[in-house]
Amino acid sequence: MQKIEALILDWAGTVVDFGSVAPTSIFVEAFKQAYNFELSIDEARVPMGLGKWDHIKAIGQLPEVAARWQNQLGYLLDDSVVDEIYSTFMPLQKAKVAQFSTPIPGVLDCLDWARQQGIKIGSCSGYPREVMRILAMAAAKHGYTPDCWVASDDLRAGSRPGPWMALQNVIELGISNVANCIKFDDSVPGILEGLNAGMWTVGIAVTGNIIGLTESEWMDLPPTEQTKLKLKAHQTLLAAGAHYVVDSLADAVPVIQQIQSRIAGNERP
Repeated sequence: MQKIEALILDWAGTVVDFGSVAPTSIFVEAFKQAYNFELSIDEARVPMGLGKWDHIKAIGQLPEVAARWQNQLGYLLDDSVVDEIYSTFMPLQKAKVAQFSTPIPGVLDCLDWARQQGIKIGSCSGYPREVMRILAMAAAKHGYTPDCWVASDDLRAGSRPGPWMALQNVIELGISNVANCIKFDDSVPGILEGLNAGMWTVGIAVTGNIIGLTESEWMDLPPTEQTKLKLKAHQTLLAAGAHYVVDSLADAVPVIQQIQSRIAGNERP
C-alpha cells in the first residue's frame, strides 16, 4: 500500500489547547502547593512531551531548579518527592484539562479533509489515562473524536521519546506499514517518538509548547516578534529531526499531500 494510512496526533498544542497552556500552568501550581517551591512557566515547559511523572522528574533535574531546591529545602528532589508532586498535580490537572479542550482554529477542517481521503486519525499524549478520559470526552463535545487514543501510562514499555504509543496506534488502527503514518507533534520528545517509530514527522510551531502563547497573546504580538518566535520554533523542531514544520495543524494539508507524493514515489521517512 503506497498511501498515507494514518495521522498520529499529539493533543495539547497540536489539536487542542493553543499554546499548550493547561499542563504547564498546573506544573507550576503543583510545585507551589506541594512544597511551596516557585517554578517559572519557562522552566515547566522545558521537558514538555514527556509523560507527566517523567516531566516532573526532568524539571527537578534542570540545573537551576535543582540548585534552588537544594538551597531552599536542603535535600535532593528524589523520586519520593516526584511522587508527592505528581499526586498533587493529578487532581489539579483533571479539574482543569476540560477547560482547554476546544480544537485549535482550522484543525477540524484539516482532519475532515484527511478523513475524506480515507486517512485514519490516531492520537497519543503525555497525559495519563485518567486525564485523557476527561479530555477526550470534553473534546468530543467540540467535534474532535479521533479513531483511537493512547495515554502515557497505558504501556508497560513507557512513553516518549520511545516509539511505543505511536506504535500502539498502528496496532489499534490496523496500519499495514509504519512508513505510511505521519506523526504530528509540537514537542521535541513527540518528534523523536515519531522518528523512533519509523514514521514521517511534522512539527507544530505556532500553536504549540515551544512558543507557548495563547491565541490572543499570539495575535497581540507585533509581526516582527511573531517572525522571531516562529523562526526559533521551526529551527528547534527541524533540529529534532522533523521532516517538515507547519505553524498549525490547520496548515498541514499541503504537507500531507507532499508526503503522499513521496510515498507514491517509494520514498520512506
